[in-house]
Amino acid sequence: MALWAQMTPKLQYLPTETLNELYPDTFPLDIRHYLASWIEEQRWENFDVDNMEQEPQARRLLDQMVHLLQEVAQHNPNVVERVKLQHISRNLSVFQQQPMQLVRTVRDILRKESHLLAQAQIPQGPLPTNGTPQPAREDGKTDVDNLVLKVLEIQSCRQTLHQLQEDLNWEKQEMESIQGQNELDPQHSDQVTRQNRIQQLEYNYSVCAKKRMQLLQEAVCALELCQSCLILRIKSWRWEQHRATIGLHFDDNLGPLQTWCEQLLGVNSNLRQELMLVKRDHGGVEQFHTLQESLAHLLQTLIQNSLVVDKQPPQVIKTQSKFSTTVRYLLGEKMAPGKPVLLKAQIITEAQARQGVVPNENVGELINSTAILEHNTASKNTCATFRNMSIRKIKRADRKGSESVTEEKFALFFTTELTITGCESPYSIQVTISLPVVVIVHGSQEINAMATIIWDCAFSEPSRIPFIVPERVPWKQMCEALSSKFMSEVQTQQGLDRYNFHFLAQKIFDQPDISEDFSNMPVSWAQFNKEVLPGRNFTFWQWFEGVMDLTKKCLRDYWSEKLIFGFIGKQHLHVILQNKPNGTFLLRFSDSEIGGITIAYVGPTDNGGRKIQNIQPFTKKDLDSAGLGDRIRDINCITHVYPDLPKNEVFKKFFTVPSPPNPDGYLPFKLTTVVNPLPQSTPPYMPEQMPGQGPLYTSPM
Repeated sequence: MALWAQMTPKLQYLPTETLNELYPDTFPLDIRHYLASWIEEQRWENFDVDNMEQEPQARRLLDQMVHLLQEVAQHNPNVVERVKLQHISRNLSVFQQQPMQLVRTVRDILRKESHLLAQAQIPQGPLPTNGTPQPAREDGKTDVDNLVLKVLEIQSCRQTLHQLQEDLNWEKQEMESIQGQNELDPQHSDQVTRQNRIQQLEYNYSVCAKKRMQLLQEAVCALELCQSCLILRIKSWRWEQHRATIGLHFDDNLGPLQTWCEQLLGVNSNLRQELMLVKRDHGGVEQFHTLQESLAHLLQTLIQNSLVVDKQPPQVIKTQSKFSTTVRYLLGEKMAPGKPVLLKAQIITEAQARQGVVPNENVGELINSTAILEHNTASKNTCATFRNMSIRKIKRADRKGSESVTEEKFALFFTTELTITGCESPYSIQVTISLPVVVIVHGSQEINAMATIIWDCAFSEPSRIPFIVPERVPWKQMCEALSSKFMSEVQTQQGLDRYNFHFLAQKIFDQPDISEDFSNMPVSWAQFNKEVLPGRNFTFWQWFEGVMDLTKKCLRDYWSEKLIFGFIGKQHLHVILQNKPNGTFLLRFSDSEIGGITIAYVGPTDNGGRKIQNIQPFTKKDLDSAGLGDRIRDINCITHVYPDLPKNEVFKKFFTVPSPPNPDGYLPFKLTTVVNPLPQSTPPYMPEQMPGQGPLYTSPM
């Protein structure tokens, strides 16, 4: 198990998407771990996966694997692992009908492991300061350089063979002219010399021919490994593009991947030419046929995976509204000239997306749904841009229970047929789909539709079946998504802190008095955006989205400079303000109103005590008429922002300068915020009294 011993310490540095590609659901990492020695002892490379006569041998390996897994499970003292291994062994029955698929799967895993180790793609230095392993960014340069050198070696070997054959033909011709000489004839020694030379040339030719064949086999194998890494990187790029919806970093530069694709296409073309020359020289041997099929399969796969959605359509699309999307072909410069290549778009359902073929039923009517792949010589990009696409109508699936139309996911499906230079037949590409989209008919559905997209983006797995997503996730995973989305939406580097997260957990789980750690508590889709919050008429996401929108439009600078405490519960509010002097205040988001920010401050009571008072929340409409800085300046009962900073120093940069008199003689005016202290007996919520004034709701100390 030498290979596995090298892989094990490096697994922690591999990104999740690479691990999922390396160990698929049909052959999970557990099998590789527990059966490492047995797996590496088997001769997987001796199989011809297209030879059905070897199926009995492959089935025997499958039976052995199931038996060994069951034995490992039986002797495992950990009941969780035991049940898991038994479940995995039963799932291996998926290979019963196609045992050669098991061989192909295991062989590919071992090849990719060897390749990853050989190319040193796994970072071995210390982890970054945030403790998160960074994805390996492989541009394929080393792999392709080695492949090109291998092709040059094959070509050199061919040229050597050609020279040897010419020398051999010449020597044989000369030999024929002196054959039959008497042994006593002085020319007889020349005949013997030529005979020896012919034998040496024939031996050299044989050795070189074997080397040529070996190099071809090695090159095809190396091309397969290199292309597997390329496709992994393309999938990783798509996954990063998907995750960018919640604000995670995404480098959209496809240039390196395009170069990689073009180089592999060139290598494939050269190898196919060399193989044709080998067949010309040596005839149709079965070995050549296998290599030809491998190269043809690799070419088909490369062409198929080189079409990517460069600029995704909006993930919430309103019917009868224009939108755009761009599809890029990474092998565009290699397309055969002549007939223009037309790309067609269709809208498909979640169920149709799983089939991966041209749907036989239209579920929606797209306007302007065709575009031509056009090459830009300056940028060297080949793209089809759908500039004015629109969904005229959509056919909904039958919904169950409380399912909403804003929970239904669709996708755009792109198909085309193109010919690559040097290839005789055109290739049909039919499996390129966009990220999932939600189709709405009214703007009021947008927030709920975006909740579906956020949940899908944040919690789906890289290699999932379209568009499966869990119903529940750990709260700590939700925290990462909320903070990332908040920073992205507001365009700030200031994320949410642990106090914010704790209050948000108390709110979504309806446990305001609990101080425990919520990290591993599961939060459901229903809690996120189906069930309204207790005592409210809105969901958690609707409330959180309102806060983001207010902060983005009115409060970005305040938030970025940490002047807004943000998400804080009343219990925590009492703890941090109870010992502060009168006039101390902080800014927090309203938990009773969508898109509101309130000022909580310490004020005096009639009997000489102190109490925490909350000014009625300011909404976007309020802050559009007078900014938050001016409102803070106007309110005399607040003097120091928490913990003890004078407000006029901290917020001075946000105060507006009084307007000069108008040239027409009119005197300027300004809105002033006035807080009316209310008696203790006044109910906590009062209607707004008049423009520019803010009533209070109070909390006793």
